[in-house]
Amino acid sequence: SNGYILTNSHVVRQAGALDVVLADGRRFPAEVVGDDPDTDIAVIRVYAPDLQPALLGDSRALKPGQLVVAIGNPFGFQTTVTAGVVSALGRSMRSESGRLMDGIIQTDAALNPGNSGGPLVDSRGEVIGVNTAIIMSAQGLCFAIPITTAKFVAGLLIQDGRIRRGYLGVGGQDVRLPEALLRTHRLEDPRGILVIQVERGSPADRAGIEEGDILVAYNDKQVGGIDDLHRLLTDYHVGVAAELTLLRGSEKFILRVVPAEAPSPEQASP
Repeated sequence: SNGYILTNSHVVRQAGALDVVLADGRRFPAEVVGDDPDTDIAVIRVYAPDLQPALLGDSRALKPGQLVVAIGNPFGFQTTVTAGVVSALGRSMRSESGRLMDGIIQTDAALNPGNSGGPLVDSRGEVIGVNTAIIMSAQGLCFAIPITTAKFVAGLLIQDGRIRRGYLGVGGQDVRLPEALLRTHRLEDPRGILVIQVERGSPADRAGIEEGDILVAYNDKQVGGIDDLHRLLTDYHVGVAAELTLLRGSEKFILRVVPAEAPSPEQASP
């Protein structure tokens, strides 16, 4: 009722100006409150009287087969409604920033360009997801960000205007570890992150990480790939010392690193 609106990051990120048209035909200029490309969630705001808010549900209670309805403006056809079912839960997909988004809702409610940022609602009319993506070459493969994720991100965006995440300053790729290293160092996960680049002056550089090292654990938690590391580098780890377990050649050792706050996409180097 105070004018905050949930939508997708990719809908508003490159916009020079924003207008919001309400169901009663009123039009108001809007401003971006906060934007998080890593979860494809953004919050914008309008200043208008007599706003009727949508009811936000609980996506954690969803079950496959449950009826859902998607609302949007596909190809400019305003307030289009399509119905379907929850096809699956807990899907993972890439955001435009490259980070992995977990817990995604899959539905067969038809989505098209123009549905992005619109609500996915249950049979009670409660919003349980934010429509975000489709697979163009397939039929009935549509995805929505769960409302529990959207509410968490929106709360931080409204409070701070941004989401803080940890940052080490390494470039890497997922690799499988040789059997000999697994046996020697008694590692359970056969995967790790091969460091192929260390940004100068970054937390990783200051900690002594070198190109060619293989990262296998963060604070005693096995790291089987870059996505695992992204999940661990939350805002709670910014400025907090952590132990990285690395393999260098045939040796295993531990380095102490203090993650910094990840730079925004505008500040990040290529």
